[in-house]
Amino acid sequence: MIEKKLEISMLYDFYSQLLTEKQRDMIDLYYNQDLSLGEIAEDLHVSRQAVYDTIKRTEKILYDYEEKLKLLHLFHSKMINIEKIQEKVFALEKKIDASASTEELKEEVSAIKLLFGELLNN
Repeated sequence: MIEKKLEISMLYDFYSQLLTEKQRDMIDLYYNQDLSLGEIAEDLHVSRQAVYDTIKRTEKILYDYEEKLKLLHLFHSKMINIEKIQEKVFALEKKIDASASTEELKEEVSAIKLLFGELLNN
């Protein structure tokens, strides 16, 4: 459940402006503020069933947006490339400290440049 909660929260961050105010409020209260369905229903003066239905419909809408726009996927891809670049920079630093040959250093720099290119093109 924690994985879904995090995923919905991230989808909400990317796509909340495409939702109605009511949808934004309910998703925010349920996933980000950790309120129960009953608490949300009481706060918004609606039935618990209405809150449940709205949350389920909004989750589907968020997943549909992601399927079409792929912003979360793109974000994850960029984060992976950033982590790879960081690893390469640390490896380059170690090679410099170990007095690696100019050729080895150039290879590491080329690999970093390639990763930066992928990051910018995604």
